[in-house]
Amino acid sequence: MYSQPSVFPFVTVISGMEMTFSAKQNYTPISALNTNITHAKVVGVIIGKTDSRGFPDRKNAGSERFTFSFTIKDSPEDLINVSAWGNEEYIQGLSSRFQIGDSVVIENPLVVTKDYEKEERFSPLTPSNYRLLVTETHSAIKICSDLETEARILPLFHMPIKDPRDFYSLGDIAANGQRLDGSIINIQAAVQSVGEEKFFTKSDGRKGQRLEIRLFDDTETSFPLVCWDKEIIRMVQTLTPRGTVLFIADARITFDSYRNCMIATVTSKTIITLNPDTAEANQLYTCARELLETGGLDDQEILPVDSISDVLTVNQLKARVREHGNAFHCITYGFISTLELDSSISKVIRNRCAKCKFQISEDSQTCSNAACPSQGQQLQVTTGFDLLVDISDHTGTLQTCSLASTVAEKTLGCKTEEFLCLSESQRTDMKWKFLLERCKIYLKAFPSAKASSGMRASILSCALADPVDVKQNLASLVV
Repeated sequence: MYSQPSVFPFVTVISGMEMTFSAKQNYTPISALNTNITHAKVVGVIIGKTDSRGFPDRKNAGSERFTFSFTIKDSPEDLINVSAWGNEEYIQGLSSRFQIGDSVVIENPLVVTKDYEKEERFSPLTPSNYRLLVTETHSAIKICSDLETEARILPLFHMPIKDPRDFYSLGDIAANGQRLDGSIINIQAAVQSVGEEKFFTKSDGRKGQRLEIRLFDDTETSFPLVCWDKEIIRMVQTLTPRGTVLFIADARITFDSYRNCMIATVTSKTIITLNPDTAEANQLYTCARELLETGGLDDQEILPVDSISDVLTVNQLKARVREHGNAFHCITYGFISTLELDSSISKVIRNRCAKCKFQISEDSQTCSNAACPSQGQQLQVTTGFDLLVDISDHTGTLQTCSLASTVAEKTLGCKTEEFLCLSESQRTDMKWKFLLERCKIYLKAFPSAKASSGMRASILSCALADPVDVKQNLASLVV
């Protein structure tokens, strides 16, 4: 279970707390572990976990041994790495029983002196001189059922493992540029967006996955963080975009020559703390809320279009919504078959409350949204494009797709103020620039019970398509 609050109510600061363990449970504190201890029972909250992996078994030719690791914490200062080894069935079954954020009890682990060289390279840094080894024959791992102990250790999940003041801002990373290439650093930032998980096949035939999230802070509005492990991907997929702050300990920074920018990557050493219980994180969260309220992030798409690669026809797009019932992103090469730019201005440009984005009429003096934070205050209004367009290809038509805000401005090549100054004939000319022209359109599609078609779609980017690009992509589609 991920301890992920929905609206960021930070837990009470516990940096000076002292951990005490229930005598009746006989838990051994991490700080007291040594190689002479036997039959230990260790409790902690899982703050990091790796995927399970197989290795050739040197003692049994042709067979494999499997392992996965995780890191637990039982006090603000104390954490330790744990490794489980065994056959595939045991390791896969054990790994599936708990995840990052769970409180667990480890019974009878083997306490071994850690190999500092390997730990430095592949595992999260811990102050302990030891690590724990878990095997099917001698050990057991259980979810903690002692509510008193769980209540004590769960707040530790929101405490960074590094000094909360020791981090790079995203602006610092950008300013240092390639001087940081290959460095391991700490980052504190808020979540801008969470991309879609992509799957691929590795050179050895094994399956792999990749997910990218975008970060922002008070110095940068978009910075990529790449995740490769299923365990980390599972965690970040639960995050609330624009409502979660992360402290990322020991992220790897590299220069992406393809995108010509610096990127951060989560490795086996990285520990991500969700919504850290620190003054610095609270300060960033306040800044993030101010950016949202003032529209400072309005130009940032929820998902970067350069991370979208699936190409679908209109019929394939509709079928995916029906079959899977989830939101997804895709590219379609289609014609804009309906684009009412020369109709009533009120159907092209709409007013919205600057605070809650609720649509309001031209003569309104207050926001009609009862939950709007500006209730009782002077109404602030933003004006923007709000178009409904139809997209067609050789397989069908996708009706009433939303083309709005800055996406519409980029597509049409003009701002709302400029559009209002155009004559009706000029608006008609603009319409025929796109109408019945083949376009490359990036979409977010999602099911909707209110729509007659059972789905809706929002345009994330739209531009006239390159004929060569169209030919190559449409030839690969199975209609």
